[in-house]
Amino acid sequence: MMNRRRFLEIAAAAATLPRLSAQSEFPWGGPVLDIHLHPRRAPDTCFAHIEGSGVTKAVLLTNVRDQDRAKGEIAAHPDRFVWFAATDPSQPGGVEQIRKALEGGAIGIGEVKTHLTADSKDMHRLYDLAAEMNVPITIHFQEVIHFPGEGNFNEGYRNFDKILKAHRKTTFIGHADFFWANISADVPMDNGYPEGKVKPGGLTDKWLSDYPNLYGDMSANSGNNALSRDPDFMRGFIVRHQTKLMFGCDCSCKDGHGTGGSPILPRLKGKCVARDTLELCKGLTTPEVFRKITWDNGIKLLKIPT
Repeated sequence: MMNRRRFLEIAAAAATLPRLSAQSEFPWGGPVLDIHLHPRRAPDTCFAHIEGSGVTKAVLLTNVRDQDRAKGEIAAHPDRFVWFAATDPSQPGGVEQIRKALEGGAIGIGEVKTHLTADSKDMHRLYDLAAEMNVPITIHFQEVIHFPGEGNFNEGYRNFDKILKAHRKTTFIGHADFFWANISADVPMDNGYPEGKVKPGGLTDKWLSDYPNLYGDMSANSGNNALSRDPDFMRGFIVRHQTKLMFGCDCSCKDGHGTGGSPILPRLKGKCVARDTLELCKGLTTPEVFRKITWDNGIKLLKIPT
């Protein structure tokens, strides 16, 4: 006779079958890893977003003060989330807090979004920690101010090649406005989301080729804008860097369909940034390269078991 424990195990497994079946359909033609999603206040809201956008697994980029939110999401859906940890390294104990988080299960550092310069002493301490712990670090590069009082973040990208050379054992993931504006040799200083044709010779394009330790996070308005501004250029860019690019969303919508989101780009109003970026990527390249960008590259770089 079946005992109560075995009965409950079978019932629990059966209850997951519809969910697993839905995931196995892979609306984007295969599994998708989102390398840039932030924990939200309400439980299961990150899960609602990845379900709605067709994402298989997501990286929760988490300030150490919010790590309980990330851990709660992971506890509820252990096969769907992993997490990075970050805080301002210039604050007392900041680097040590990140080290503790890495020792406690975080698999990377980020998103690092501080008003420090990229070449500051405290940022170098983070780069050293990433190398020591053998984890990547995601950095927000922004040098155009969107609203009064915002300030710049990790300023000094034009000289970042010196950091890539000095920290060859550190794996950097570039993200945000200035990183993606620099796919072009022409970079306006009054618009974080430049439009129109890309002028060949941009620093990001060059450095992705020249430095094995630099990767690209295609999330947010900035990554989406880079994909859409000059499709002819971007087709070649994706081919050149097909092993260095990774899909991410950095989307604020509630359900993976655009509800409640607040994107900066007007054309993304009412849309899920994740869905729109995936559609752009899929239309710009082959299924094989799309699979690398949306799954293989991130899984390999972050050492995520599959």
